[in-house]
Amino acid sequence: MFQKISSFAGEVKTELRKASWPWSSDPKVKGFKKFRELVDSTIVVLVAMLLLAGFVAVWDLVHSEVITFLTTFGLK
Repeated sequence: MFQKISSFAGEVKTELRKASWPWSSDPKVKGFKKFRELVDSTIVVLVAMLLLAGFVAVWDLVHSEVITFLTTFGLK
């Protein structure tokens, strides 16, 4: 069992070395500039989430009002 875990960990480490990481590999770049691509990508994801949440909230409100109108209209 420990052999399988060790083998798995080694394979994971090998695959992670092949990955393209979203930060600068230049040793001269320091601070937040090193993580510029990561920060930009995070901002894009957050903005997209907010837009999608707004879209879903508006459609939920519209559908709720339509259903409320139809159900009260049918009772009269």
